[in-house]
Amino acid sequence: MDLDFFLRILVAALLGGLIGLEREYRAKVAGFRTHFLVAMGAALFMILSAHGFEGALTSENHRLDVSRIAAQVVSGIGFIGAGTIIFQRHAVRGLTTAAGLWVTAAIGMAAGAGMYLLAIETTALVLIGLEAFNHALRHMNRRENPSKNGENSSSDADFPSNEE
Repeated sequence: MDLDFFLRILVAALLGGLIGLEREYRAKVAGFRTHFLVAMGAALFMILSAHGFEGALTSENHRLDVSRIAAQVVSGIGFIGAGTIIFQRHAVRGLTTAAGLWVTAAIGMAAGAGMYLLAIETTALVLIGLEAFNHALRHMNRRENPSKNGENSSSDADFPSNEE
């Protein structure tokens, strides 16, 4: 059983790390370490929620609600995500970071529950979505701000984005 739990935490950490690497590459504030830790912690809480209290109650009159700890992960990540959202110069920044942390926690919870395929598929969709969104923003910026010679003169750093 311990090896199974370790595998769940390891898968969560690797998948969270993949998302974190993408965010690190884009120079976002929540990068590899943050996503790695969020996914790993969520997996551990999921394991504790489902298996940590087996045998804790000896009376048949009491029942454990295994979803309670898992539900608190969602609340806790919401609190952390809210801290990444900033309203600055009439623009909201950090929404993608907050959503990324939220989905990374969900991926960690899925891995912690032993739902490896779901966790892997969701990670792939997140990475595809982040890359597609970034590509679409760049493409829209090229159309709106062409230089005199017809090429894009802007860089990733200077095109407007409400992503973060």
